[in-house]
Amino acid sequence: MADADDVRRVALALPHTVEIASDGFDFRVADKGFVWSYPERIAGKPRVIRLDVAVLYVGDEAEKQALLLGEPEVFFTTPGYDGLPLVMLRLAAVDLDRLTELVTDAWRMRVPDSLLSDSAGAGK
Repeated sequence: MADADDVRRVALALPHTVEIASDGFDFRVADKGFVWSYPERIAGKPRVIRLDVAVLYVGDEAEKQALLLGEPEVFFTTPGYDGLPLVMLRLAAVDLDRLTELVTDAWRMRVPDSLLSDSAGAGK
């Protein structure tokens, strides 16, 4: 069972990662977000930062749909994320190894090639 502290440790272990100040967690590489805490919005109520749910960059719609359909107990989405290559991850539904894999994959999709060549082997 992973948590926000695990997300922080995994993300910050990846080269060139920067944590953006927020009420939750928000990690970027080259100014591109790859994992952050879910800002839940319910009509008529203030936004709530969910530390038990991470938003992950997944690259494209096909990958998003594969995750949502393949593991609905782990991943979900909301209408606000329609058309975006992002999924929400229930942290309690994954262990540290799976979290590391998911966050590292998101980082790899966002890191520019110029930084990736400087970081050969990151996450391996």
